[in-house]
Amino acid sequence: MTDASLGYGSTYRIWDSEAGTPGLVEISEVFNITPPGGTADRVDATHMKSPGRRREYIAGLIDSGEASFEINYVPGSDTDILLRRLSASGEIVEHQIEFPNGVTVTYDAAITGYEKNVPLDDRMTATLTIAPSGEEVWDDGDES
Repeated sequence: MTDASLGYGSTYRIWDSEAGTPGLVEISEVFNITPPGGTADRVDATHMKSPGRRREYIAGLIDSGEASFEINYVPGSDTDILLRRLSASGEIVEHQIEFPNGVTVTYDAAITGYEKNVPLDDRMTATLTIAPSGEEVWDDGDES
């Protein structure tokens, strides 16, 4: 039997220092989340005596790439105000994704894009592009 599940019930939160009680606040109306990925650089370490005239490589730094999420766009909502403020400031703050099974991933990031879509005959949406900075922290729910 599979362990696969839907993303339904996932939550996206962002640190809001200007909230009544500063802390992680839930972003409303999220319908799609793409968590950060990761690719490691490959650094050429070839030297004059590399075995078999072959190039040698060592692992380099990891780039978390970009993350994103999509929301139903509600102009002037608390979510819209927070996202506009963070987008304009370029501030790096804590972001967190909670998956339906309770596992969370937390990372510092800046919003680098806030693209709104206002069609004539469909719901208004927005796509947020996120630039993670540093290491992700995973909490698998184990209290060992």
